[in-house]
Amino acid sequence: MIEWGAKQEALIMAPFNHTLDWNEGTPRSGKTTAGTMRFARHLIRSRDALHLVTAYSAEQAYRLIMDGDGMGLLHIFKGCCRPSHDDSGAHLLVHLPDGDKKVYWKGGGKADSHKSITGMSLGSVYFCEINLLHDSMIQECFRRTYAARDRWHIADLNPPSPADPCIKNVLNVQDCRFLHWTCADNPVLTPERLKEIEAACRKAPFLYKRDWLGQRVIPEGVIYWMFNPEKHIISKVPDDFTICEAFVAGDGGTTDATSIGFYLAGFFGDRYFGERTYKLYRVGNWYYDRGQMAMSDQARAICGDFLPYMRRKYQIRENDVYIDPACKALRLEIEKYGVMTSAADNNGHDVRGTAKGLRVGIEMLQSAFNDNRVYLVEDERYGTEPFVKEAGLYSVDENGNPVDAYNHAMDETRYAHNHFAKTYGLW
Repeated sequence: MIEWGAKQEALIMAPFNHTLDWNEGTPRSGKTTAGTMRFARHLIRSRDALHLVTAYSAEQAYRLIMDGDGMGLLHIFKGCCRPSHDDSGAHLLVHLPDGDKKVYWKGGGKADSHKSITGMSLGSVYFCEINLLHDSMIQECFRRTYAARDRWHIADLNPPSPADPCIKNVLNVQDCRFLHWTCADNPVLTPERLKEIEAACRKAPFLYKRDWLGQRVIPEGVIYWMFNPEKHIISKVPDDFTICEAFVAGDGGTTDATSIGFYLAGFFGDRYFGERTYKLYRVGNWYYDRGQMAMSDQARAICGDFLPYMRRKYQIRENDVYIDPACKALRLEIEKYGVMTSAADNNGHDVRGTAKGLRVGIEMLQSAFNDNRVYLVEDERYGTEPFVKEAGLYSVDENGNPVDAYNHAMDETRYAHNHFAKTYGLW
């Protein structure tokens, strides 16, 4: 039997008397788990047949709400539901006493995401991390529910910037029930774990305000401020790009998030004569941050699913797999699958002017984004959402030192760029 926290129970059992339930608060506060159960309640009572879950990517929507680490709709309706597909896309077909309900899951982070739901008539929508969704998708979702018999929406998000457009365009416009969440609202977290989290967050004012108090704050000193999703994220590798090599870079740990990137390095220009312009494309990312998967299981997913998928898609095999030297356990587990690894260049011995070590690698990657030498390529299974989130949060403290948080995809990309820049004479 599930023991819900007081705020979780209040949300689950609240009446459906607002257009939008807005659940904002810290990571690991239990808001998504409770929101999923509330969404399931609505499906049972709703007289509408079609519903939607949208997140930055379709994969994220499925992982958060359909699976939900064993707490998602697949498990709530176990025995009376099954994944299916029709002309409108992939969905969960739920068999209920008053008829079947279809719950579609779709990505909403791109400028053209709204095209995937144009023409649909929906009864309700679940917005996962609504501040990461494109505004055109959000507004189209609200339009798609105009004719619903039991119109309702639910959104969750970590505290956004005070000037985030979703506050102005959604929260201040819709009829909302607002609930604020902190780690203390999650009954799974013990008093000892709460003290541990608070102590870690106190190391940086920004982290304490955002991840402990759940306040909206502007990160001071965002490190990769020059990263522009509109410019640096593209839909596919250009046709005139000549690939020199593929390689993998990764960062992870037993308690930290694991981020593995698949990269293509190459150039534009004539293959034999003339100047070449070298570029690096990050074409796929396997990311896991829920802290419940053993390192051996992570390695199985990486070597058994992610790497074969990327090899097939781009018809190339990686030259090497560069993993953070500190991640010895991950390297060992990956090598058990016959994939040999090398220690990533973590800038431990680099000096550039007055900068040393980590700062050198950061400055070089900053320059790469400024000079448009590094791009991210979207993929329907292994997309860019973790990178986008971390790039907006990875920052320095009041002393100018990088805060050791929200940096796993950032470090993975830095390791990849170190190899790229030093190999092709760009260092």
